[in-house]
Amino acid sequence: MSMIKRILGLLFIAGNDGLAPSYLKNKLNLDDHTLKEVIHSIQLLLAQSENSPVELAKYNQVYKLVTKKELFEDVKDFAQDPYNQELSQAAIETLAIIAYRQPITRLAIEEIRGVASQNMIQKLLLRDLVKEVGRVKGPGRPILYGVSDYFLDYFGLESMAELPSIEPLALNAELASEELFRTKEWQIELFDQDKEKEETETWNDSKK
Repeated sequence: MSMIKRILGLLFIAGNDGLAPSYLKNKLNLDDHTLKEVIHSIQLLLAQSENSPVELAKYNQVYKLVTKKELFEDVKDFAQDPYNQELSQAAIETLAIIAYRQPITRLAIEEIRGVASQNMIQKLLLRDLVKEVGRVKGPGRPILYGVSDYFLDYFGLESMAELPSIEPLALNAELASEELFRTKEWQIELFDQDKEKEETETWNDSKK
């Protein structure tokens, strides 16, 4: 199996979280020079293919597959139409988890739901209901998600304090208390969009 195929496969699975160069080097046993060569080959392969809708980009020291710029309007028209498209049950479920557990990673969301959630998260991002709020300072630097200001407008809330209590949600009570809300301490970088800077804080992986 070619190294190009392996890296493309990992990037596809990682989705919007992307993969750090350090992860790829350790996972695939590559040195800096070899990784750069393979990444360059992938970029050329995708860029030169007229039928490929994606390209390989590097944002914030993370490689990820992104939609090509010429498809922006198509993607925008499809995804950012909250008035004509109702939220699916899967989208509502994912959104509720993010709202009650923010900041939260994609893997934590999938652990709670029990299914892959990358597509749902992407749709919620494109509809401006959730946003990236930071990154875990650990292997792969996974993205942390939280709800947006538009989330409050969409559901007619003045603040997050108006969210109903967690008990009425259709979650397994024992799993929720013992497994989903256990405490893990991570170092994270939270994006402060108002002040246009990053602050380093400790993330408590449970909502106290």
